[in-house]
Amino acid sequence: KECIIIDPVLEQVDRDLKAIDALGLTLTLAVNTHCHADHITGTGAMKRRLAGLSSLISKASGAKADRHLKPGEAVRWAGGRRTLAALATPGHTPGCMSFFDDSIGCVFTGDALLIGSCGRTDFQQGNPEVLYDSVHAKLFSLPETTLVLPAHDYKGRAYSTIAAEKSSNPRLSKSKAEFLEIMRNLELPYPDRVLTES
Repeated sequence: KECIIIDPVLEQVDRDLKAIDALGLTLTLAVNTHCHADHITGTGAMKRRLAGLSSLISKASGAKADRHLKPGEAVRWAGGRRTLAALATPGHTPGCMSFFDDSIGCVFTGDALLIGSCGRTDFQQGNPEVLYDSVHAKLFSLPETTLVLPAHDYKGRAYSTIAAEKSSNPRLSKSKAEFLEIMRNLELPYPDRVLTES
């Protein structure tokens, strides 16, 4: 059986490959929702260890990959039996994409939509207005029962739903003007990777 991985992290490559092997799966695609400032992707390390593994990322990201995705494209694997729809959700970065799996009712949102939050917009050419518009147009328009699976969560939560985020996300359930005010006043420190790689 074929599988894919979304947003692999360099430090977790061994763990992830062991889990995939234990499940008897064959990893064929490594998909990244965006270029990450807070961690280094594990895609390259996985490609060096697995012949035939292909990398995918948004064309707008400007990152290297075997395949550059455009909004609306389908990511297919398992002989075309499994599909993800690529949704452009820029704002955290210009190249952010989310991936919707209609067959099981979930969306992989990267850092565009987090559980009770969203990705910051104060570096990597982030834009809070664009983020608000893309989340509301592309993600909040999905069925309310859709599971939201972000790239990470700082409180250990694994998922949310579109309904929960639309109604109670402390940032994105607000008006656009309120959201912009919140985002402009976060005063967050830069991630360590940005500081050490600048």
